[in-house]
Amino acid sequence: MRLFNTLTRRVDDVRPVEEGHVKMYTCGPTVYRPVHIGNLRSFLLSDLVRRGLELEGHRVTQVINITDVGHMVDDATDQDRMELAMEEQGLGPWEIAEKYTRMFLEDTAKIGALPAHEYPRATDHIPEMLDMTRTLIDRGHAYELDDGTVYYDVRSFPAYGALSRNTLENLEPGHRDLEAGEGKRHHADFALWKPAAPNRLMKWDSPWGEGFPGWHIECSAMSVKYLGERFDIHTGGTDLVFPHHEDEIAQSDAALGHQVISIWVHGGHLLAEGQKMSKSKGNVYTIDDVVARGHDPLAFRYLCLQTRYRSVLDFRWEALDAADRKLTQIRQRLAGWDGSSAELGSGAQDLDRRFREAVADDLDTPTAVAVLNETLSADVPDTDKRRLLEDWDRFLGLDFGKLAREGFEIPGDVRSLMAERDAARAEKDYARSDEIRGRLTDMGWEVMDTPEGTKVRPLLG
Repeated sequence: MRLFNTLTRRVDDVRPVEEGHVKMYTCGPTVYRPVHIGNLRSFLLSDLVRRGLELEGHRVTQVINITDVGHMVDDATDQDRMELAMEEQGLGPWEIAEKYTRMFLEDTAKIGALPAHEYPRATDHIPEMLDMTRTLIDRGHAYELDDGTVYYDVRSFPAYGALSRNTLENLEPGHRDLEAGEGKRHHADFALWKPAAPNRLMKWDSPWGEGFPGWHIECSAMSVKYLGERFDIHTGGTDLVFPHHEDEIAQSDAALGHQVISIWVHGGHLLAEGQKMSKSKGNVYTIDDVVARGHDPLAFRYLCLQTRYRSVLDFRWEALDAADRKLTQIRQRLAGWDGSSAELGSGAQDLDRRFREAVADDLDTPTAVAVLNETLSADVPDTDKRRLLEDWDRFLGLDFGKLAREGFEIPGDVRSLMAERDAARAEKDYARSDEIRGRLTDMGWEVMDTPEGTKVRPLLG
């Protein structure tokens, strides 16, 4: 497996610290609202990385955090987003966090994401955050203000900016991703611990007074706890490169005295009808919106696979319609194949090699999907095709076998024409038989002559 590493700006081989065992961390949701399909595309990336590695035979340990501490500020109101959710819904902060954590787990399952091995919640790991903050102070990488705020001193870490290429010289005060704050040594310094206002509900005791953690320290503390002082892959959306992931590196590497994470993998943005999703535009779609329009949520997964993970994906409903139809056709085709090969023939082996090479080549899913489509009409036995699709679905996660398990219906009018065609052939009325074949083809069905009579399967679109 080779992945584009944001840190090195090249496609790097995945070389696990522990041979045969890849450890990976994914930035999870901030649970104050439902995740939208743009978020889900980012979580799909981590699932594909994991599945691709497992397809190669690696053992993978995956950790996805749950950010349930209300510390994110709404751009429009300058209020804490968790507190805004409390006001809107009349629920306490822990109730909101639990509600949206459950929804997140349900939504990622709907798009076929494998469950992570751990889902650590930030509020369960305050002691680890305090310990790392203390270590950073002791090592000269952080400092305390009189009000109880603890800031990370970015100038103490010479490699700051290596991930995002945002060097300190190029960062200007007032940059939208830089926190304001009195008493900072440098305007890019970021908070590790913040003092709590008297009416704040989510707060904890600390050596610096009652307060709550900064955003970035959460992931550093939890990733190291669950994956160790060195691990292999960290994934997230491209919007997290700066400041979040840049600050994670500064914290983790400074606290431990060495590079902690080998490869940083970031997914591209998802647009909706060519625009950034926003409430004002009415285009913030969730997977429930996909289902409400009658689509299989795995059709969204199939749609995402048609675009390389690092590229921008422009989500459009007509494209989802086409993806849903295609996914159904593939499932119907597999359901019509009897049996699965124990050993693949040479033609199928070549298709398998090309598919796996595409997956290993920085998750080249458009090429993998092209090989899949080629296989459906390839001149290889159906038993080989079924074996290939069943194997490849371990990576694709599209549940190709759904209709083979459940069966698929042939409409009554199609069955009537099949019976008419069989009768025409029995009477040697081949002109009538060919005419019915044409009608069935126009209706979207491929006609096959078998010893048992006429059989049909959906034509591939």
